[in-house]
Amino acid sequence: MADNEKEKTAEAFQDDISYVTGYKPLILVAEDTDSNFLLISTILKKAYKLVRAVNGIEAVDLAGQYRPDLILMDIRMPHMDGMEATRILRNKGIEIPIIAVTAFAFDQDRNRILEAGCNDYIAKPISSVILKDKIQYWLNKESVS
Repeated sequence: MADNEKEKTAEAFQDDISYVTGYKPLILVAEDTDSNFLLISTILKKAYKLVRAVNGIEAVDLAGQYRPDLILMDIRMPHMDGMEATRILRNKGIEIPIIAVTAFAFDQDRNRILEAGCNDYIAKPISSVILKDKIQYWLNKESVS
């Protein structure tokens, strides 16, 4: 199946769930760069409700305030990076799935991200198919738990 066919199928499936249940999962997007947030928003806005944090401090605050279903956490942000924000959330007992979004793609970077408490990661540039698949995986895993 071609990537665009997979994308259409995943999107149609999520649209069907949203239509039938009336529920759109809430995703906190911690991303300081406007163009990256716009890309993520364009990919996800049909199937999910989004709230944005522009730095790690705001991500920690908004995670506590909104209790999102999932967090997309940029690793390099001003004031507090995504790894520190993730550590704080985990120390507060918040077990929301966190997917790191990063330009760092080496194994040692991946290990540091996972050790900080992220459940998964996606490398930039972002693939819409991979992003949707990872989000769906973690949301489904949480609903089964």
